[in-house]
Amino acid sequence: MDKIAKAFIAAKKEFSPVLKDKNNPFFKSKYADLASCLEAVNDALLNNGIALYQQTFEDQTGVMVETVMLHESGESIHFGLLHVPAAKQDPQGYGSALTYARRYSLITACGIAPEDDDGNAASKPVKKAITPTSGVMDNLTTDQNISAIDDAALICSLWDSGDKGGAFDAYQELRGGDQEYLLGVWEALKKRSEVRSGLKKMHVEHQLQAGIVA
Repeated sequence: MDKIAKAFIAAKKEFSPVLKDKNNPFFKSKYADLASCLEAVNDALLNNGIALYQQTFEDQTGVMVETVMLHESGESIHFGLLHVPAAKQDPQGYGSALTYARRYSLITACGIAPEDDDGNAASKPVKKAITPTSGVMDNLTTDQNISAIDDAALICSLWDSGDKGGAFDAYQELRGGDQEYLLGVWEALKKRSEVRSGLKKMHVEHQLQAGIVA
């Protein structure tokens, strides 16, 4: 592992910034897609004799991806399997889950994080509206913030396609996990008030049908 370890450290010094240069139509904000993440690291890795590839594995509930780095010496590093459930069991659902899994597996393996393409963005004070979830994103890690925005975008995509039931199912799946992360997704949906209102209404209806609410 000596050769690939030295090469990887050298490559990391050459990584480019991962800029949020793609427009998110749901939140009127910018984000870094899979192509941007690959562009930031691929040349640096190849310059140091490392080829990066991602393996996929069968899974009945979603997708499983593993990022692998192969050095010209024959040494390799496997970064472990990442499982991402598909919000919906159809090609669109699996495709979204695959892109999501590939991006986060890559980000984790390379130790990178997207940043604003405006260098002044971080230094400008931002006024936030006072809501029950205001500031919750600050309590999440960088990867969790990115993940929460992606989950919110997926919910909006399903909602806008007319699959409101799928959007509600995707949101309900998150309710069984970390509650602070769930609040982060809810905060990411703040610019889509009609989606939040719709999800609230469907949640109440779901509880009524289950006999939870009198």
